[in-house]
Amino acid sequence: MKKNMGATDRTIRILLAIVIGLLFWQDVITGTLGYILLALAGIFVLTSFISFCPLYPVLGINTCSRKT
Repeated sequence: MKKNMGATDRTIRILLAIVIGLLFWQDVITGTLGYILLALAGIFVLTSFISFCPLYPVLGINTCSRKT
């Protein structure tokens, strides 16, 4: 897998995952929506650690900085 996520993109995803986790823990988001968002937060963390988003090649997006 070739990296396709830049540092800014990874940071935003991790911050969003933390916010979703905190909102779920505080019972602000509950029920089915809470579990769906929690799963999405897990996917955000996983894709941030491996620096690869499987949807980006399909959509033609690459936020990784290019080396000259």
